[in-house]
Amino acid sequence: MKNKYITPVLIGAGIVFLLYSCGSTIPKDAAAVTNFDKAKYLGKWYEIARLDFKYEKGLNNVTAEYSLNDNGTIKVDNRGYNVIKDKWEQSIGKAKFVKKDNIGMLKVSFFGPFYAGYNVVAIDEDYKYALVIGESLKYMWILSRETTIPATIHAAYVKKAQEIGYDTTKLVWVNHDKAK
Repeated sequence: MKNKYITPVLIGAGIVFLLYSCGSTIPKDAAAVTNFDKAKYLGKWYEIARLDFKYEKGLNNVTAEYSLNDNGTIKVDNRGYNVIKDKWEQSIGKAKFVKKDNIGMLKVSFFGPFYAGYNVVAIDEDYKYALVIGESLKYMWILSRETTIPATIHAAYVKKAQEIGYDTTKLVWVNHDKAK
């Protein structure tokens, strides 16, 4: 008698899990930029700093390149040099806008149907520098079109991250060794 309830419960739990994993949120004290210009954001970015996590541990010379897919999603091509393994690593995924494509709130996937938040919370008017955060206080990146950023941008983005609630003392400042 109990077995007839197991299947509907498991299916329901699976649906809830899939809906949750396909959504995207933003930390409560953050807001994605509005008047976001997808075309200006495309291209190559250098990772200047990040909160480290298992998929980027030991990586330097990290870049992210964004381009349009035929279906309107954004191709995400992340690349970095693993100093421990002494080799390049690459991860290709896709990103979609959560709301409108003029709001810097996206969701990105590198693993099939599972998405994570990718929120642009600060960007300069020339699209040279960006502060990107995840859906929680565990994920944050400072990006630049060049391998360095001016001290004023550094200070402004670190301050903004702290105001959102990030522990910026844990930032990993990425080395961009020209020899690699």
